[in-house]
Amino acid sequence: MIRVGVVGAAGRMGQEVCRAIGSDPATQLVAEVDVGDPLDLLTEAAVEVIVDFTVLEAARRTLQFAATNGIHAVVGTSGLSEPDLAKIRGAFISSNALIAPNFAIGAVLMIRMAELAAPHFDTAEVIEFHHDNKIDAPSGTATHTAERMAAASAEWAADPTRHEVYPGARGGLGPGGIRVHSVRMRGAVANQEVILGTTGQTLTIRHDTVDRTSFMPGVLLGVKRVADFPGVTVGLDTYLGL
Repeated sequence: MIRVGVVGAAGRMGQEVCRAIGSDPATQLVAEVDVGDPLDLLTEAAVEVIVDFTVLEAARRTLQFAATNGIHAVVGTSGLSEPDLAKIRGAFISSNALIAPNFAIGAVLMIRMAELAAPHFDTAEVIEFHHDNKIDAPSGTATHTAERMAAASAEWAADPTRHEVYPGARGGLGPGGIRVHSVRMRGAVANQEVILGTTGQTLTIRHDTVDRTSFMPGVLLGVKRVADFPGVTVGLDTYLGL
């Protein structure tokens, strides 16, 4: 049985993670830590895997703590930069980390489908919808999607827009010139559309999260398999064999 500690246990996602870990026969919840609590509580509980769904600064501390203490980490906090990831990769020597922008398996498949479709279309835009308590924009899922699509195809048609009546109406300019739009809406959880177009046709790939329980199969998969993937892995798709 894998001994798991959850950082950010008081948050809504943290509560769901605690329930999922406590309900799975292969995992044991041995530590619940809130943001600001001493992380030494995790080593005192002999945690083997730390799960973190907090905010950027807290996640940085969690990852450094895990690496220093040889504990595996599964992190769903978004906003880590390339310099952050380079530092994290250098730190994880005796344990492993999974950092995923989205743990919903359907969202992972959406990103992969968009990546496969990208070379066959001339234009693409990403629209992400999140609850009104999300403080960053665009979401980690949206940026990851745009990065994967841009890496799959460098040939995108130019944006014809020359004047925006409302500045920012065309969204943020992402990698490869792919436009990314962020909606913050009360009542939403997490949704994303990828719209691709070429002559005479469009393709829309959409994933909807209607409840935070949708992330739990991916979190449990990460907890159970993180020991098998050396170093730092970004994205759940590797664990799914995509």
